[in-house]
Amino acid sequence: MLDAANYTPRLKTAFRDTIKAALKEEFSYQNDMQIPRLDKIVLNIGAGAEAVRDSKKAKSAQEDLTTIAGQKAVVTKAKKSIAGFRVREDMPLGAKVTLRGDRMYEFLDRLITIALPRVRDFRGVSGKSFDGRGNYAMGIKEHIVFPEINFDKVDEVWGIDVIICTTAKTDAEAKALLKHFNMPFNS
Repeated sequence: MLDAANYTPRLKTAFRDTIKAALKEEFSYQNDMQIPRLDKIVLNIGAGAEAVRDSKKAKSAQEDLTTIAGQKAVVTKAKKSIAGFRVREDMPLGAKVTLRGDRMYEFLDRLITIALPRVRDFRGVSGKSFDGRGNYAMGIKEHIVFPEINFDKVDEVWGIDVIICTTAKTDAEAKALLKHFNMPFNS
């Protein structure tokens, strides 16, 4: 039986025990507070045109994202009305969730070890998707690669945006941090 009070995610332990020291040596930081660490992971599903036609689609996206993240997702709504897309202000269009702390490490672990290897024709994630400030963004075409999703009960296959925010100052530091977490970069 797992004791929830004393449980620490595997990647959090690895970061504390080995990755911090490796990064400190690699970039020769003077202070432990300079070592980059994960800040948060933001997950987003944009239901788009399906949500415009059927308002229940955004709710379905929210439920699927809540299941994947293990934390309640919020429905995202349109900020402006756009007649060409038949979108009205405050119309539900998708869902998002922000993970921090232990849930963030747990999700990253599941993403790297379980979900990404299940992607069809997977050859690694792009090493160029950094924003210049140490944050990494990637997209997953099908949310059904996550084991929490029951494939038989899926009515719509969603794409998920995954944004990993770090405290790194440069892309090189952030890439080194994610490489230590075994992120499968293809370049």
